[in-house]
Amino acid sequence: MSGMGRINPRQMKQAMKKMGIRNSELKDVVEVIIRMPNEELVFKYPEVSLMEVQGSKTYQINGEPEPRPLGSADDDAGVFVPAEDVELVMSQTGCDKETAVKALQECNGQPAEAIIKIISS
Repeated sequence: MSGMGRINPRQMKQAMKKMGIRNSELKDVVEVIIRMPNEELVFKYPEVSLMEVQGSKTYQINGEPEPRPLGSADDDAGVFVPAEDVELVMSQTGCDKETAVKALQECNGQPAEAIIKIISS
């Protein structure tokens, strides 16, 4: 195809900027979960790109998913523990991350119970 040489990356970036398209990569992504009616796909440490076009965001996930049935355990204790809950327990008790996660798992993911458990031990 004559006339179709290589596109200069700098020119492409400028053209995308003029059209209101922004590309970026999300750093330090630990996990992405896609839930469906009967199962979920779990991506551990994926590469995640974000493209924003005129206010609309599109995420691209690169990685190998692990399918698992809904309600299955994310860890040996069988309780999924959100990072925010771990941070809350750590900040309220002064414990380390491992202790906070263990307490949350033993208390079925309930932060208040985990805090009381750590403080009373």
